[in-house]
Amino acid sequence: MPDTGHTERKSSQAQFDWQDPLRFEDQLSEEERMIRDAARAYAQDKLMPRVKMAFREEKFDVAVMREMGALGFLGSTLTGYGCAGTSYVAYGLIAHELEKVDSAYRSSLSVQSSLTMYPIHAFGTAAQKEKYLPRRASGDWIAAYALSESSSGSDAMNIRTQAKLSPDGKHYVLNGEKMWISNAAIADLFIVFAKIDGEKFSAFLIEADTPGLTV
Repeated sequence: MPDTGHTERKSSQAQFDWQDPLRFEDQLSEEERMIRDAARAYAQDKLMPRVKMAFREEKFDVAVMREMGALGFLGSTLTGYGCAGTSYVAYGLIAHELEKVDSAYRSSLSVQSSLTMYPIHAFGTAAQKEKYLPRRASGDWIAAYALSESSSGSDAMNIRTQAKLSPDGKHYVLNGEKMWISNAAIADLFIVFAKIDGEKFSAFLIEADTPGLTV
């Protein structure tokens, strides 16, 4: 007679999924799966064909940022000001799908969302939030995070850029140079880090058309 007990035990064993060995899919919410699928569709169908030629021609398409803004990918974890208010897991999934296709566009997404939108959302004034965040969430304005310098890299406390208060006390004058700044060539807004009086440390919001700013 067949060993039915053995057959039952064998059929009840979990099947190994080679595509998802850690059962990651089971840990995502339905909303996170939908966001992941939308990011995957955009990255594979819209971004991939253009990246091949862009890589050969050494071109960056700013229109991609506006398309990502329209999909709610920019500043996605933030709430209000046109931002999607997703989970950080969803943000990671978006970045993962873009990274599969091209690291440069994923980096621009991260700089726009984490390094430049988040600080304004967390520490900016009400006026700064109203002025800058909606434009950035849509991708109409691109921002750059200007910290690194040739002599110190990203060692913030050893940067050389200085900010001095003007004689009339109405504004600061910045002097210095930055290097390796993602989005710099296409940025409308810069978050520039500088030392005040050689000791204090702060960040300044500088629009691209500000006199004296060159890229």
